[in-house]
Amino acid sequence: MRKPFFLLVLTFLGFCVLMQAVAGNTQSSKAKSQTSNQKSRVYLVHADELFFDAWKNNNAQVLRGNVEFEHDGAHLYCDSANYFEQSNSFEAWGNVRMVQGDTLSLTSDYAYYDGNAKMLNAKVFEGGKQVVLRNRQTTLYTDTLYFDRNDNMGYYNDGGKIVDKTSTLTSLHGEYHTDSKDAFFTDNVRLVDGTSTLTTDTLTYNTASKLANIVGPSDVISGSSHIYSELGFYNTEKKQAELLNRSKVMNEGSTIVADSIWYDGITGVSEAFRCVVYDDLTNKNGMRCNYGYYDEQNGYALSTDSAVALEYSERDTLYLHADTFKVFTYNINTDSVYRVMHAYNKVRAYRIDIQAVCDSLVYNSQDSCMTMYTDPILWNVNQQLLGEEVQVFMKDSVVDYAHVINQAFSIEKLPEDGLYNQVSSNDMYAFFKDGEMREGQAVDNVLVAYYPVNESDSTYEGLVRLETSKMRMLLEKKKLVSIWTPKANGMMYPMTQIPPEKKFLEGFYWFDYVRPLSKDDIFDWRPKKPGTELKTSRRSHSDRKKEALKDE
Repeated sequence: MRKPFFLLVLTFLGFCVLMQAVAGNTQSSKAKSQTSNQKSRVYLVHADELFFDAWKNNNAQVLRGNVEFEHDGAHLYCDSANYFEQSNSFEAWGNVRMVQGDTLSLTSDYAYYDGNAKMLNAKVFEGGKQVVLRNRQTTLYTDTLYFDRNDNMGYYNDGGKIVDKTSTLTSLHGEYHTDSKDAFFTDNVRLVDGTSTLTTDTLTYNTASKLANIVGPSDVISGSSHIYSELGFYNTEKKQAELLNRSKVMNEGSTIVADSIWYDGITGVSEAFRCVVYDDLTNKNGMRCNYGYYDEQNGYALSTDSAVALEYSERDTLYLHADTFKVFTYNINTDSVYRVMHAYNKVRAYRIDIQAVCDSLVYNSQDSCMTMYTDPILWNVNQQLLGEEVQVFMKDSVVDYAHVINQAFSIEKLPEDGLYNQVSSNDMYAFFKDGEMREGQAVDNVLVAYYPVNESDSTYEGLVRLETSKMRMLLEKKKLVSIWTPKANGMMYPMTQIPPEKKFLEGFYWFDYVRPLSKDDIFDWRPKKPGTELKTSRRSHSDRKKEALKDE
């Protein structure tokens, strides 16, 4: 079973959680102030050996063995050091380790610390281990790290890696401000979380608000899922995300683009706002609307505000408009899952070869049946078909057969003005093969009014009126090849002797003013003229079916 397209947003959410872990870790893009207003002394706490040779060691006190310094609450340990008391600084070598509080520690091969500027520069030697900065469950690795204790900010400029329990983040430049709680990463940013990968040039995160921001072109890849966004927000605590600036979500041939996409990871609810464009190239359908809603936990979806469903499995695209589309999913997460789509109100559809209107429409994937309710009308070229209810059954994405239930009325407008071939009955059936109608049936109380054509000169011979119980028509290449009826009563009127009242069957109306004329015309609802609406003659097929199920 394919994952719904809004589930793709969840792929992006997991990447942002890592940013919460970078507290106490990284960066700055410019050098900070050279000195602080109040300078405190760097204290030598311990060394196994101490000696001083001003000429040999450039005025440095040379320290050896278990060296420990302390400055403003931070402790630094190393194997050896040069202590410059006059400049309030020192160099440290071998097993360098800095500890600040009970959550932050740093290890390196070499470090230089300026007590006046309160700046630490930690490095590793060639072939040595990386500088490692640990803060709770997060670890930063880099070759060179700068830590400014004035602004409580650390940064690296030549590549670094941050690792927590599940994720790994790498970037060329990274920094973290412990006062504002802002973390900032730029240049070749790559975040890997399980099977998912985020690549971007710019990423920011605030550990206080728990808000992670993507502020540049970014790609998220997870299996077959792909998200592209240039502006995104994610609250790691509330598990809420918002993708902005026409972000794009792609998965297995489907794509959704909107001005904004919002997602709640706790409830599983997602929404898309304004100019929503959804396309599924695999199943050859799509949706356009200004508002979309999806609940992944129960498979419920809603689209409204200028909503248009597109179906382009045929040569031309079918455009279907309704005030609201809803999708209900049953037996979700099972092999017997199926969906039911409701479209209402003021449904209008247009394709070059077929047009339709009705008040509401239901499609059930379980039996691949689309049912049109309340004054449904269908047009094909110069033909009009209507009834109380129309059911269209699909097979392998093409029409298998159609059933018009109650007050079925088929009309063909002839080239000569004012002439129409007409068939009315209680029910009508149309059977298709390879996308073309091959057989038609009219059942029960069949009335016919048609104009036979003289094959020799293509003129109309007159008007034939028939009454029968059933009529069957066979077609080939869209042309009528034979008609069959049981016993029928009828009469033929010559063209010059047709009584005016015989030209039309009872209930005849030609609804050309209702018919959609283009894909843009589907938004212009034009109701039938008063008095021409169908009145329910008896219980509909669906009503009888519901009652039967209730009795069971």
